[in-house]
Amino acid sequence: MPFAEPDNSKRQEIGAGENLRGEDILCFSHDWTGDPLSKTHLMRVLSKENRVLWVNAIANRMPTVAKTDVRRIFSKLKRFTEPVNEVEPNIFVLNPLAVPSYGNAAVRAFNRWILLAQVKMAMRKLGFSLPVNMVFNPAAGLLARRLGESKLIYYCVDEYTAFTGAASGLREIENSLFREADLVIVSAKKLLEDKKRFNERTHLIRHGTDWVHFRKALAPEIEIPTEIRDLPRPVIGFHGLLADWVDYEAICEIARHFSGGSVVLVGKVAVDAERKIKILDDCPNVHLIGRRPYEELPGFCKGFDVGINPFIINELTLAANPLKVREYLAAGLPVVSSDLPEVRILDHCFVYGSRDELISKIEKALAQRSSREEISESIRNESWESKVDQLRDLVAAGD
Repeated sequence: MPFAEPDNSKRQEIGAGENLRGEDILCFSHDWTGDPLSKTHLMRVLSKENRVLWVNAIANRMPTVAKTDVRRIFSKLKRFTEPVNEVEPNIFVLNPLAVPSYGNAAVRAFNRWILLAQVKMAMRKLGFSLPVNMVFNPAAGLLARRLGESKLIYYCVDEYTAFTGAASGLREIENSLFREADLVIVSAKKLLEDKKRFNERTHLIRHGTDWVHFRKALAPEIEIPTEIRDLPRPVIGFHGLLADWVDYEAICEIARHFSGGSVVLVGKVAVDAERKIKILDDCPNVHLIGRRPYEELPGFCKGFDVGINPFIINELTLAANPLKVREYLAAGLPVVSSDLPEVRILDHCFVYGSRDELISKIEKALAQRSSREEISESIRNESWESKVDQLRDLVAAGD
């Protein structure tokens, strides 16, 4: 497997430091080419003063025979042959391979061996030493304490074992990771309540927002994309992954009630939702736009009259802190969401508990008098930089 040669001068320029400054950071997360998530934003802030080896997704669930999963497998195989690449200053991406199963001891041992070999080789090529191991993907718990790390941080942003098709053995690996970590960060109060029993050094840091980016929705020069520019109003919008935890029946209810308006869904359809989303075929005023680049999302938000977060209520979503809600707010949109604890605490968010209440809350959001500027300002101080500052304080408290 070929690797790019390291530029050690960059390590020297950063210099040695403390509390996530001048460090080598391992980041086990989702694929770098995916939509920017909390991990992406955090690492972009940290990369200003650290070097980051971003390890692309180690599977948390068993693949299916669906075309999307098959394409993903072939894409993984192709990218495995690519060298470690510096995708942004001080962020290097490794494409690992592993078997997406952890229930069998022999398979776990094989995965640990092959993943260790790949990550250690990349570390050697980049000159990484005594790295901070920051794990966002619980499957990477297989490698915890085996990479010469100076600190082990588990940054848990979801109830991963509640995902559809979660790989066998994942819960055991994650529980061990909770216990072994020097520091555990969670992004929702429910996660804090559920996970603190594993490790007393478990702390809550709620998600930030890329406020400057989504604030662009208020700029006069930002154009509404042609796909939605002339749609009948109101335009009730959603952006993000169209997964199986999205309530598509609720979306149909919205479309039927606002039959003279439009419902716009911007995002990729997840494999697990491909059957569920077919219910929208009977709703002619629902517009499935597909995935769009992150750079274009402020323009779509500018064309929305209200942003929606219609999640089914279950173990997974009650522990979620949906990033899109903060992005809608930064873009100046009132938000209507299912009644999730992490949405309930935010201003300009209207939560509903029933389908009838859903419609009334959308009508209330459309009629509310707060300006887009006022709504956007309400989330201004929730930057990713401020979240990294919180993380640094917690790391320092443990030294």
